[in-house]
Amino acid sequence: MTTIGKNRVELAQLVEEAIREQPGCETARVPNVQELPHVREGRNWEIPNVILGDSLISDVDRAVMTVHHRLGRIFHLMADE
Repeated sequence: MTTIGKNRVELAQLVEEAIREQPGCETARVPNVQELPHVREGRNWEIPNVILGDSLISDVDRAVMTVHHRLGRIFHLMADE
């Protein structure tokens, strides 16, 4: 299955929007996504830090796992140029 390449900024914006749509995560922020070393295909990125805002850590943890699983099937992180 082929995924769509996104740069770091585009992917972070998509991830933040998706996390903020999750219940209890309306104030969470995702400053960046990070490339996974030695992974060339598929889910080659992770969400290393999320700023909670007024959200509970349990809600954000659930949202991060859900969003990473869902968006990882659609998008991959393109290498920085």
